[in-house]
Amino acid sequence: MTEDTALKEKKPRFDSIIRSLAKRGFSLFVKVVDKYAPDRLLLFALNFLDKHVPNRLITFAIKVVKKLAPKRLRSTAIAAADEYVPDEVANSRKVCAVIAAVGKYIPDEIIPPESIGRWENLRTKFHIPKLISSRPK
Repeated sequence: MTEDTALKEKKPRFDSIIRSLAKRGFSLFVKVVDKYAPDRLLLFALNFLDKHVPNRLITFAIKVVKKLAPKRLRSTAIAAADEYVPDEVANSRKVCAVIAAVGKYIPDEIIPPESIGRWENLRTKFHIPKLISSRPK
């Protein structure tokens, strides 16, 4: 058995272990949020983000991510979220609402070109709307 063959045999097993752990971890997270996070608390947090966080702060955060996080890291994060986040997360009303509320502030310009398709998959999966103000001021 050559080294390449051994690596190819280990990779699917490693990938299945990662998928299994991700599914268990996210499933536990969804159960905890659905059971213990009251609707009013989530509504308060989302309203606070929309009404009381200034647009300048959101724009500043976007610029910092664009400057400090390399395209490869952003692309890897999007790919990991698309591949490893199970459907149970998207089926949770509370978790999906929080992801959509935060995700709507992510502009298309910071998404690497090679990840556009995966980003659209995530948008569809979690019902993420387009950015409210498309161009930072």
